[in-house]
Amino acid sequence: MKTSIPTRGQRERELSQRIQALYSNQLGHRPTKVTCQLFDDSLAIVMEDSITPAEQLLVDQGQEQLAEQVRSGLDDAIEPKLKALIEEILEVKVVDLMGDATLETGRSGIIVVLSNTPEVRNPDAIPKAKSKASNGRNGNSLD
Repeated sequence: MKTSIPTRGQRERELSQRIQALYSNQLGHRPTKVTCQLFDDSLAIVMEDSITPAEQLLVDQGQEQLAEQVRSGLDDAIEPKLKALIEEILEVKVVDLMGDATLETGRSGIIVVLSNTPEVRNPDAIPKAKSKASNGRNGNSLD
């Protein structure tokens, strides 16, 4: 028997907590705040204080380009685990994952495209994309 379906907020909180733990376990650095927001068939993730001490040291020494290369390599290395975690919690497939970090502010942002809208107890709480007919995807112009 399937347990109760989580609410949108419960899924977003679980994602936030598990992403913090993943980064802590994999990178030895825990972002201070992770905010997750579901939007129809996509997910936005914002991480505060996501830059590792090693990256910050490089920035402090004027090695921004090297710090950016390190960040890119870390993002590439953690991406498969992040995708698997999102798929486990939301119970939908991740179609695409795109992200970037700003070394100056220490923030990282990730946009995740999902195969469909995750099931939640309160589906009306998830902002929906405009219908295809109303946004021009049916061949009509947007004039």
